[in-house]
Amino acid sequence: MGIEVLSILMFAAACAVLMLGFPVAFSLGGTALAFALIGNAFHDFDLRLLGGLPSRYFGVMVNEVLVAVPLFVFMGVMLERAKIAEQLLDTMGLLFGRMRGGLAISVIFVGMLLAASTGIVGATVVTMGLLSLPSMLKAGYDPKLACGTICASGTLGQIIPPSVILVLLGDILQGAYAEAQRATGNWAPAPLSVIDLFAGAFLPGMLLVGLYIGWVLIKAVLDPASCPALVGRGERVDDLSRRVTEALLPPGLLILAVLGSILAGIATPTEAAAVGCVGALFLAARVLPVPAERELTAPSSWRPGQRLVRWLDDGTSRPVHAAGLALLAQIVLTRLFDLRLGLADVPWWDTAAFIVAALLCLVVLRGLVVALARTARAGVLAEVMRSTMSISSMVFVILLGASVFSLVFRGLGGDRVVEDVLHQMPGGATGMMVAVMAVMFVLGFFLDFIEIIFVVVPIVGPILLQQDVNPLWFGVMIAVNLQTSFLTPPFGFALFYLRGVAPPQITTLHIYRGIIPYVCIQLIGLGIIALFPQLATWLPGVLFN
Repeated sequence: MGIEVLSILMFAAACAVLMLGFPVAFSLGGTALAFALIGNAFHDFDLRLLGGLPSRYFGVMVNEVLVAVPLFVFMGVMLERAKIAEQLLDTMGLLFGRMRGGLAISVIFVGMLLAASTGIVGATVVTMGLLSLPSMLKAGYDPKLACGTICASGTLGQIIPPSVILVLLGDILQGAYAEAQRATGNWAPAPLSVIDLFAGAFLPGMLLVGLYIGWVLIKAVLDPASCPALVGRGERVDDLSRRVTEALLPPGLLILAVLGSILAGIATPTEAAAVGCVGALFLAARVLPVPAERELTAPSSWRPGQRLVRWLDDGTSRPVHAAGLALLAQIVLTRLFDLRLGLADVPWWDTAAFIVAALLCLVVLRGLVVALARTARAGVLAEVMRSTMSISSMVFVILLGASVFSLVFRGLGGDRVVEDVLHQMPGGATGMMVAVMAVMFVLGFFLDFIEIIFVVVPIVGPILLQQDVNPLWFGVMIAVNLQTSFLTPPFGFALFYLRGVAPPQITTLHIYRGIIPYVCIQLIGLGIIALFPQLATWLPGVLFN
C-alpha cells in the first residue's frame, strides 16, 4: 500500500470517527495508532518514531504559555457565575432600547465586553439566550434576527483577546514559524509570541463588532418591523447614568488590567491571566450576597482560619473594592518603576515604589482571602474549580491526542502530500492561502476549532510560512475563519447552546436561518483582513516594533 494513500486514509478516517461523536482526544490518538500499526505491517511506518511522544508531552507540561489556558478558563467561568452578563444586558437594554435595533446592538455590545473578559463561548451564548432572547421576542423582534445576533455575539470571545483559542493558536504558530524559518536557512528567526497575536487580533475583532452592528442598523432601516424600539422604559437620566457606570466600570477595569497589561508589555499572557483570576474573584465577591454567620462546625485545626476570615471580612464591599484598586495600582507601579531590588544600584524612588507595592500586596491579600471565603461559602468556588478542571483537561487531552496524530501523519509522509498539493495550486502563496482557508472553512462544518488547530495548523503552517506569509496575519486569518465553526451547521456549537435554552416557539430552522447573514458577514470580514493585512499587523508593529 502506498504511504501517501495511508496518510490520506488516516485523515479521512479521523474525520469520520469524529463525526460519529466519539471523544476527540481518543479518536485522534486511536486512529493514529491504528494506522501506525497498519503502516508498520506494510513497512511504511517505523514504530520507533512513537518514541518521540514523551518529549512532546513533556514539552507541553513545561510550557509556561499554556498555563494561561486554565487561568483564563477560571476567570471566564467565575465571571459567568457572578452574573456580570445579566447586569450588562439590563443596563445596555435601557441605554439603547429606545432606538430601532437598539436591543440587538446591546446584545452585540455585551458580547464584545464578555469576549474581552471571559472568552467562554458556551457560557456567553447560554447566558444571553436565557436573558435577552425572551426580551427580544417580547419586543417584537424577528426570531431569526434575534437568534443570529445572540449566536454571533457569543462567538466574539474566540477572536477578541484575551482568548483561549489565541493562546493555543499562538503556541502552535510559534513552532510552525520556527520550523518554516529553519527550512529556509534562518536559524535565528524573530520570535513570534502570543502577545503579538493578541495585539494583532484586537482590530479585526473590533471590525467584526462594527460589521455586526452595521447589519443590525441596515435591518432597522430596510425592515423596521424586524427590530422595533422598546417602549415604556422611561427611567430618569441620572439613574440611568449611574446604572451604566456601575455596570460597565468593574468589567471595564478588569479588561484594562488584563488586556492592558499584556498590550503595554507589563505582563506576559500567563501573568495577566493570573491577574484576571484575582480580579474575577473580586468581582464575584462584590456581587455575591454576604453569607450569614455559621457555627464553627469545622475541625478544630480549621477554626483559627475561620476566625481570621471573619476578622478580615467586615461584611461590606470595602475590602474587595480596596483590593481591586490596589491591584490596579500595582500594575501602574510596575509600569512606572523598576521594582527589582537585586540590581547593583537601586535608586531611592524605586525602593520607595517597592515598599508601596509591598503594602498594596497586603491589601490585595486581604481582599483575596475575603473573596475566596465568600465565593466558597456561597458554593460558587467549588463549582467554578470543577468546571475549570473539566474544560482544561478536555483541551490538554485533545492536545496530547493531536500530538500522536501529527507524529504518525508526518511519519506516513502526509506532510509531503499536503506540500505537493499546495505547491500545485495556481497563484503561488495567494493560491495556497485561499485553498487552506477554504479547507478550514469546510472542516468547520464538521469539526471543532480545537481539533482543526491541533491537527491542520501544524501540517499546513510551516508550508505557508515558508512562502513569506506574515505569521501574525496568518494567525488572525485562521482565528477569524475558525470563528465561523461555531455558527455553521450541522455541528455549530453556538447553535446547540442556543437551542438548549431557547423558548418553545423558537425552532431549529429559526436559528439556522438567523446565522446565515452573520456567517456571510464573517466571510466579508475575512476578505477585508485578507485585502488589508495592516489590520492585523499595524497594532503589534506600533506596540512592539
